[in-house]
Order: sequence, then C-alpha cells, then structure tokens
Amino acid sequence: MNYRNFGRTNWQVSEIGLGTWQLGADWGNVDDATAEKVLGTAVDLGVNFFDTADCYGEGLSETRLGKFIKSSSQKVFISTKLGRFPKPGGDENFTMEQFRLHTEASLKRLGVDCLDLTQVHCPPTEIIKQGEIFDWLRTLKKEGKIKEFGLSIESMEEAELCLKQEGVASLQIIFNVLRQKPIDAIFEMALKKKVALIIRLPLASGLLSGNFNKETSFASNDHRNFNKNGDHFNVGETFSGLPYEKGLELVERLDEMTPNDIPLSLTALRWILDFEAVSVVIPGSKNPEQVQHNCRASQLEQLSPALHEKLKQFYEQEVSSSIRGKY
Repeated sequence: MNYRNFGRTNWQVSEIGLGTWQLGADWGNVDDATAEKVLGTAVDLGVNFFDTADCYGEGLSETRLGKFIKSSSQKVFISTKLGRFPKPGGDENFTMEQFRLHTEASLKRLGVDCLDLTQVHCPPTEIIKQGEIFDWLRTLKKEGKIKEFGLSIESMEEAELCLKQEGVASLQIIFNVLRQKPIDAIFEMALKKKVALIIRLPLASGLLSGNFNKETSFASNDHRNFNKNGDHFNVGETFSGLPYEKGLELVERLDEMTPNDIPLSLTALRWILDFEAVSVVIPGSKNPEQVQHNCRASQLEQLSPALHEKLKQFYEQEVSSSIRGKY
C-alpha cells in the first residue's frame, strides 16, 4: 500500500481507503461477521483511512467501526459525517446544538474522545452559502471534539464555496472516469490551498466493475434499486448520475479502450490515483474479496498519457451530457 499526505495535516493516509456505507445501509444486507472481516482485511492490507457517517444505518456503520478499532492495535484515521441523520432531520439538523449533539453521538458510537475528521454530509447549497456551519465546526474543533473538519459535497459550485473558507481540511467529492468535471473545476485550487480530496463513488456504484448487465438485479434495500432515478436522494450518488442502461453501454465502450491485462475496475481506480490532487480513494466493499481486489490498484503503474487523453475525450464527447443531478 502506498500512502499520501492528507492535505495540510501531518497525516499519512493509505491512498486506497475504505468507505463503510455498505456496512450500514442502502447496499443490501451485510451481517456483523462479514463487516468485521471486511474491516480486518482492509487493515491487514495497509488501509488506515476509513470513512463513515452517522446516518449509515442510523449509527450501525459507526458502531461496527468503533467495535473494530477498539479490538485492533493498528493506528487508523476515521472520518465521519453529520447533517443527514433522520432525527430531527432535514434543515433542523443545521444548528449549533444539533451539530454538537450529533458529534457527541458519533464519539460515543466510535468509542473515541475526539473525532479525527468530521464532514458536513452533503448540505444544501444555501446552507453552505450562509456560512454558519463553518463557525460551528470551528467551535467543535476549539472544544476538542474534532481534530479536523471538511465537507462532503455534490457540486463543483459547492466545492468552490468551501475552498474559500478558512480551516477546511478536506472535501469529499464524486470523481471517476465517468465523472471528470472536478479536474478542471477544483483540483488546482485544492492543491494550492492544501485541502485534501477524498474520492467517493470511484467505481460509480459498482458500474465500473464491468460485472453488471441489463439482467442484473439489486436487493429492495439497495439504493441501486430504489434510487436509480433520484427518488430518495441526489441521483448523482447512484451510478454517478447516469441512467443505468446508458451506463452499461458506456462501460462496455470503456472496457474496449483500456488494457486487456488489467480489470476495468482496477484501471478505473488507477486512473483516479494518477491525479496529484487526490489524497485518498474510498471504494466500499461488501466482502473481503472486494477489499483485496481494490487494494491492488495501489501497486499498479501509472496509466499512459495517451490513455489519459483518450479517456478525457471519451468523457467529453460521450459521457458528460448524460449525467443527471447536481454536478
């Protein structure tokens, strides 16, 4: 496993981290034993950055992660999120009082005295513009409840607003070979300000695994079933905002363009790692085998400039116009 600087902090984080949405909710069922194996496999392979959120299974993901780190001797960095917990929910979550209450609940579930990193979880654009959330985060940091703060955002407009604020340590963004807008929109600014970039949905909800087809079915409690068209939350969080069948068509084309000796999923992860602005990529996994597979990307050679150019043109000409949702 290779490691990178996490923005302006002194953290050295594994360039392949682990997203734990799958260990909480919205991806079908994962039992306790499997969740523990997923986390253990990740640590054994050198992963030391784990991303979770208070709303993943209403605390289930955090609780599982907290139980695991209590029994592990390895030093890890935990990033969690607040702002989308169902109680009180919606705009009522965005007060100093609720920020403190949700932070304290996360501390308790994770079993730690201070959060390494807390992120505001996809707040409405207007909330970001008002700016109060940044003051609340600075207060929580002064109180010693969090070490660093960042935001998980949905659009590049939101990212630019956040990058203008003092104290922001990280931004979590959707970025993959089918969703390339961040390259020109924010990468240079993030590097200049030394703001870490956490990359979610690197495989476009599994679309870039190349394992799906028109007959593939997803469980009723899997967002790839119930949120295909953004019926429950931002459509960009599911298949990166692409209509499913269009995504299948694009992935088939991509598979023909990329090296035959490397699985498309690993090429897609390596493509992301080739960008200096990226601090950590957080693919999720529902089983240990997926963790093992994804971590292999850290050992691959950089892709050629010619392939990068080909993939850029493919995105601009064939993909970008089909993306739905905030972007």
